[in-house]
Amino acid sequence: MAKMVERVMGAMKYPERIRNIAICAHIDHGKTTFSDNLLAGAGMMSEELAGKALQLDFHADEQARGITIDSAAVSMVHEFEDKEFLVNLIDTPGHVDFGGDVTRAMRAVDGAIVLSCASEGVMPQTETVLRQALRERVKPILFINKVDRLIKELQLTPEMMQERFIKIINHVNKLIKQIAEKEYGEKWQVNVQNGSVCFGSAFHNWALSIPYMKEHGVTFKEIIDAYQNDTWKDLKKRCPLHKVVLDAVIDHLPNPGEAQKYRVPRLWHGDLESEDGKALVNCDPKGPMYFVITKTVVDPQAGEISTGRLFSGTISKGMTAYLNLGKQNARIQQVFVMNGAKREIVNDVPCGNIVAVGGLKSYPGETITDKPTEPFEKISHIFEPVVTKAIEAKSPADLPKLVEVLRVVSKEDPSIKIEINEETGEHLMHGMGELHLEVIENRIKTEKGVEITTSPPIVVYRETITKPSSAEAEGKSPNKHNKLYFRVEPLEPNVAEAIKKGEIPESRMRKKDTAVFDKFVELGYDSKLAKKVLEVFNGNVLIEETRGIVYLHEIIELVMDMFEDVMNSGPLAREPCLGVKVRLMDCKLHEDTIHRGPAQMYPAVREGIRGAMNIANPVLFEPVQTLRFEAPAEYMGEISKLISNKRGQLLDMQQEGEMITVIGKLPVGEMFGLSNDLRSATGGRGNSSLIDQNFERMPGELQQKIVRQIRERKGLKLEE
Repeated sequence: MAKMVERVMGAMKYPERIRNIAICAHIDHGKTTFSDNLLAGAGMMSEELAGKALQLDFHADEQARGITIDSAAVSMVHEFEDKEFLVNLIDTPGHVDFGGDVTRAMRAVDGAIVLSCASEGVMPQTETVLRQALRERVKPILFINKVDRLIKELQLTPEMMQERFIKIINHVNKLIKQIAEKEYGEKWQVNVQNGSVCFGSAFHNWALSIPYMKEHGVTFKEIIDAYQNDTWKDLKKRCPLHKVVLDAVIDHLPNPGEAQKYRVPRLWHGDLESEDGKALVNCDPKGPMYFVITKTVVDPQAGEISTGRLFSGTISKGMTAYLNLGKQNARIQQVFVMNGAKREIVNDVPCGNIVAVGGLKSYPGETITDKPTEPFEKISHIFEPVVTKAIEAKSPADLPKLVEVLRVVSKEDPSIKIEINEETGEHLMHGMGELHLEVIENRIKTEKGVEITTSPPIVVYRETITKPSSAEAEGKSPNKHNKLYFRVEPLEPNVAEAIKKGEIPESRMRKKDTAVFDKFVELGYDSKLAKKVLEVFNGNVLIEETRGIVYLHEIIELVMDMFEDVMNSGPLAREPCLGVKVRLMDCKLHEDTIHRGPAQMYPAVREGIRGAMNIANPVLFEPVQTLRFEAPAEYMGEISKLISNKRGQLLDMQQEGEMITVIGKLPVGEMFGLSNDLRSATGGRGNSSLIDQNFERMPGELQQKIVRQIRERKGLKLEE
């Protein structure tokens, strides 16, 4: 292993020879087996075990369920044209409940290998991972996996196989064009001829690309013959998967120096002309240190290990650092190179690499630097947590331990949101779906050793308004010396869409954010009004429209704090708000600073915004998921019955051969137990996958009932 670390350290010194890549795909399309074979090829595990050892699924529950739950990183060396290249690889989960891990991994990498199963084709989650990659300006290449199934099970002719490949490639290219920003949609199209598309079988450890076939004189006919004559075991020697795929990675995916030139302007909103900006864009090992954490693991022996991407500077053992979101100093106690579950200690690592450090008490998304500075953009996931469980320790003596464990859990998986309600003593755990919460519960019991009981799952709703408030609402401070006046109105759909797509960053605005103001103007705002946007938070916007208020600048941060607070718990049932535009119209402030501190301003702002929302016809929106169901055609009636029983809408139904594909839209509140119902309705032969998730207005007759239920559950007065 020591020799391996030496080779890794040797390759690290040449930024042009580094590739940071993620492997991503729909669930069960073969990512972890594929990663195993890449590791075996690089000499990091035995070939016999590849595909069985699941080196990067090292949690017991991942092996028991046969799915990847956590992303895992590994650094390996690959020889290409007599030079040693370093490939930092992250294997990511495919199940949509663990999609947050994919989003975070994309911040650390510059390129992605998107796997698609040759027989299933492009699936909903393939589209989601492409969306996650392109949003972070990560360049994709395509690997069509499980080609052996086309030959052995489906017995397709070479022409039919070619047709199938072309269909998958065109579908992926169409998605890249739709999702990516204009200039990259064209530039990043994948292409069989140049080798940015490879195909093969991760299970049987062989792969092909056109450049490799030309260079080594391999034909596709030989592959088919090998399966027909049962000599397919020799294929992995003729066209080894790791050689073909890693050659394509080095050929088509950018090195950190190239990638940061276009990724940094997208992810970092500081001044690109400053010393820091230039160091980041040029990936300068001598520049100031910028390290973005993308994953935290709490190790019982070594404490917190933070893995992430070093964008600039060199990180070394013992150096002091600053946490920009945590606003505190820290010391880097250890620096590691990752190798799946194992870590190899090293002294220092130059920028452009994925590294792990020990000694930082921090969270994924944090930017670690030498001194206080502009952090990287917040990492935001495409889907939000919509299912919640209340959780408590079985024995009261375990309560302190449970609080500690929940802190660790929310560090290790930031897609899980933990909320501790001080008043009711309730611990709430918000997750992406039933499976997500079930896995975390399991880990709390088995790995962390705390016995817990949990409530049945609860749905997280959103509050919004349906019309502009008819008058200004006044918020008075408790001492009656300060008054603030607010109006609210529904946010324009095109602005809401731009925020959802990430075109408008969610943050507090500064004078220099001209690109953001220009975006608002482009979406139809008056240029004066665009400059008055103070903050974008969770899909809501705050605008300051006062005139000539003398002390406004002193209280504006307090107004933004409380705007965030109300947007996190709205007037109806203290659920988060969505699509609300809050306008501060006027304020009367006491001239003495002491009379307008947080204790006075916070209640005034809260009362003002909630008051304005109450006269703007507030309503609840519920989370709705669009799902794709697949089953044999004879279960068509059963599936449509299942959808209508769950208050769902049937959107589309296609039949292809013996199978049907149904697209349906279902409220999350009705979906608990859906996988069991689907199994029993289709004799275990149906499956479903998530296409999209959004919030839609809840039917009028259910509004009152649900608001009452939530208020009762939260211990709020039933009528306010």
